[in-house]
Amino acid sequence: MKTLRFILGDHLTAGVSSLADIDLAHDVVLMAEVAEETNYVPHHRQKIILVLSAMRHFAAALQKRGVTVDYVRLDAPDNTGSFTSELTRAIARHDPQRIIVTEPGEWRVGQAFETWAAQASVPLEIRDDDRFFASRDRFRQWAGDRRQLRMEFFYRELRIENHILMDGAAPVGGKWNYDPENRKSLPATAPTPTRRRFPPDAITREVMALVATRFPKGFGDIETFDWPMTRRDALHALESFIDDALPHFGDYQDAMRAGAPFLYHSLLSGALNIGLLTPREICAAAETAFREGRAPLNAVEGFIRQILGWREYVRGVYWHFMPDYENSNALDARRPLPAFYWNAETPMRCMSEVVTQTRRHAYSHHIQRLMITGNFALLAGIAPAEIERWYLAVYIDAFDWVELPNTHGMALYADGGLLASKPYAASGAYINRMSDFCGGCAYNVKTKSGPDACPFNFLYWAFLIRNESRLAHNPRMAFPYKTLEKWSATQKEAIMQEAEAFLDALQGLSV
Repeated sequence: MKTLRFILGDHLTAGVSSLADIDLAHDVVLMAEVAEETNYVPHHRQKIILVLSAMRHFAAALQKRGVTVDYVRLDAPDNTGSFTSELTRAIARHDPQRIIVTEPGEWRVGQAFETWAAQASVPLEIRDDDRFFASRDRFRQWAGDRRQLRMEFFYRELRIENHILMDGAAPVGGKWNYDPENRKSLPATAPTPTRRRFPPDAITREVMALVATRFPKGFGDIETFDWPMTRRDALHALESFIDDALPHFGDYQDAMRAGAPFLYHSLLSGALNIGLLTPREICAAAETAFREGRAPLNAVEGFIRQILGWREYVRGVYWHFMPDYENSNALDARRPLPAFYWNAETPMRCMSEVVTQTRRHAYSHHIQRLMITGNFALLAGIAPAEIERWYLAVYIDAFDWVELPNTHGMALYADGGLLASKPYAASGAYINRMSDFCGGCAYNVKTKSGPDACPFNFLYWAFLIRNESRLAHNPRMAFPYKTLEKWSATQKEAIMQEAEAFLDALQGLSV
């Protein structure tokens, strides 16, 4: 039976389910670079480069295995610009008896395939994406009718099921979670490791030229592109992280330093999310480093929790609650996105640093996303759809299934506490404790109000006042609300007026 096997840009794994039983003598693999995937949000140009270059490298690797690949390039004159129309054209070229695709990672793509399948004359088989530890059904069974879905409990079940960091039936070291040990500030004199980067090869340089021509005014620098583009590159990146950064990842995973965008973070999420690496091999490499005494338990457990715990969990949340999930707005946030999220032009040094490095590398680590750009959006009451579109656009690893729950639930609390037990709101004191951004800033992080005050300070208290009826009952918010109880009505009104004036001024600079 002749089969057309459709490989998407995030399915770049040799063992992906859609290729599992390929017949080299008869089957054809279709890969298509389509315009709708490059412009449904204003993607960082490095993200487009990564996906297209990795697709071309993957296609070449398949061809070396003897696979027949029908590859449609973005600039092909007859490219119709969408997955479904390219699939229709490929059917006319190859006359297959069936089509196989691994389930798409994003809701909108899955809906497009289901709509197409209902109208097509050729049967379409959508296979589970078994590269994840937990299937969608596995998460659905766990979620059941729980009122709150706490990642920690799902993570523990997956640890047991997959026997990762376990001593028999007990967790290694006697504890499931070492997060309290992973919140250290980075000493000013602490050296940071040199991270392995990957100069563009001929294929990537060709893609870079295409992207520069097609998106001349697109967001993000092109010339600094140095991400892994092949399976071999990705394995080297994994080895480099395990050897050079993992030993200190646990201690300093929440730390931030100006001019040091990578620190001890893995930098593997881009390669992982398009399939150049699998979560199982990443977790296995980290656990091996612990078992061999090359990395401490707090670092290895904290890292594995990001992969086995959080990544699996947010995917489950996404597919369990879509499409309604993205429409919630529990804190009634309505303000537009300030322009400095795109141009980095703000006196707030922390925001300027993070957006600048995002523009340069299509990357910032999880605390920069949660406690700088996400925290500001939360405190300022930026409309969830606006900041979510920005996150999806600007990061090398951003796909809707992972970006949306992280932003909507974790950063913005827009789901009302389904995902996070409290809003991750913080004043400038947190940023000052975990970074050196406040030094040299135009604002004074120790001043709560007035023209020199750090905006995170008065925005934090205004956020609490504005959302008191929604949040004061939350036991994890008890401490700040006890402090607020001591404030007079005049103090509260003054802070609200200062915050509103600051935010209204930003509104004229929004995009």
